[in-house]
Amino acid sequence: MKTNTILTGDRPTGKLHIGHYLGSLKNRVKLQDEGKYKMFIMIADMQALTDNARDPEKVRNSLIQVALDYLSVGIDPAKTNILVQSQIPALNELTMYYLDLVSVSRLERNPTVKSEIKQKSFGQSIPAGFLTYPVSQTADITAFKADTVPVGDDQEPMMEQAREIVRTFNNTYNVDTLVEPEGYFPPKGQGRLPGIDGNAKMSKSLGNCIYLSDPADVVTKKVMSMYTDPDHIHVEDPGKIEGNTVFTYLDAFGTDKEKIAELKEQYQAGGLGDVKVKRYLNDVLQEILEPIRNRRAEYEKDIPGVYDILKKGSDNANIVANQTLSEVRKAIGVNYFD
Repeated sequence: MKTNTILTGDRPTGKLHIGHYLGSLKNRVKLQDEGKYKMFIMIADMQALTDNARDPEKVRNSLIQVALDYLSVGIDPAKTNILVQSQIPALNELTMYYLDLVSVSRLERNPTVKSEIKQKSFGQSIPAGFLTYPVSQTADITAFKADTVPVGDDQEPMMEQAREIVRTFNNTYNVDTLVEPEGYFPPKGQGRLPGIDGNAKMSKSLGNCIYLSDPADVVTKKVMSMYTDPDHIHVEDPGKIEGNTVFTYLDAFGTDKEKIAELKEQYQAGGLGDVKVKRYLNDVLQEILEPIRNRRAEYEKDIPGVYDILKKGSDNANIVANQTLSEVRKAIGVNYFD
């Protein structure tokens, strides 16, 4: 039976938060433990440098934090190759070959790239590496012949661009060397989580996150400050649950759906204060985060051991990526000395 290959990962620009856990990390552990996939999870440090090149220390420091977050949520290096993008030289050469097969105008039309350029306020000073990162991402995917790529809904344009490059390469050189990837989207209800301030997006840059590594008292403080219904001033006032971040989080993380339904009914009718609901949410989140914090604390005792895990995963990944690069060179005809 054919084994599918998964590639996924994160940019190391800070610690990971519960939005990452809900939207991707939880699902990665599930896919890993199913045992049906060959798993590659990449810490995309080169991609992080496309808009942090003048602050490499941020990327360097974040790399180990992301690795600790991976291990703490249950990503198992015995089942999953955890690799570092910059330590796979073949990715750079593959990117160069693919750049020759895509136009600047096509990259500029990519909706995800356009959105992120606007979000980051680059203006006319768009780093070339940032504009071309869909090509680099295609190199990442194809190097490991990943046919399954877990992504958010907003990443579908990136997947389509990757498929275009794969088809162009295979058609140009009359080969079937590269594998067309398909996106694996999060289950319904496990998409993007709003920030604790009610902002539509939980974001490190907005400072509205609950981090996986936050101590218990910090989590409590953040939960108790969360945005609710601004018109729910008194306990007896009827409250709204739509757009109420506390109930959004309860729907996302709570397992006792009957209890949550009762809280919603009582809140909407009046007679239930925000503090009581927030305390319940805090209990729910602490139950999830406590074992994650405990595992992280164990790994933090041996940081050199964590780097060893990353090196081993990168060494394994290099074997696979170099084989793909050899096939790509042969297809193009630049394997002069073979």
